[in-house]
Amino acid sequence: MGDKQRIIPVWFFVGLLVLTYGILILASGIREWNDPPNVVLADLHASVWWGGFLTAVGAVYVIAFRPGRSRRED
Repeated sequence: MGDKQRIIPVWFFVGLLVLTYGILILASGIREWNDPPNVVLADLHASVWWGGFLTAVGAVYVIAFRPGRSRRED
């Protein structure tokens, strides 16, 4: 009876997805830093800010809900 299944939380996969999107958007923003697109607010570099934010949030979720982390058993 001591055989318990380990369930991977869905939030871990959400974190992986957000982290992946954040890295891709951040890389795209860094790449177009010197040659911004011809849009009105290109000088704000929104893709760099948004990509950095998504990367940070995704990393927090991946670390917080990683498999194998000991949790309180209910």
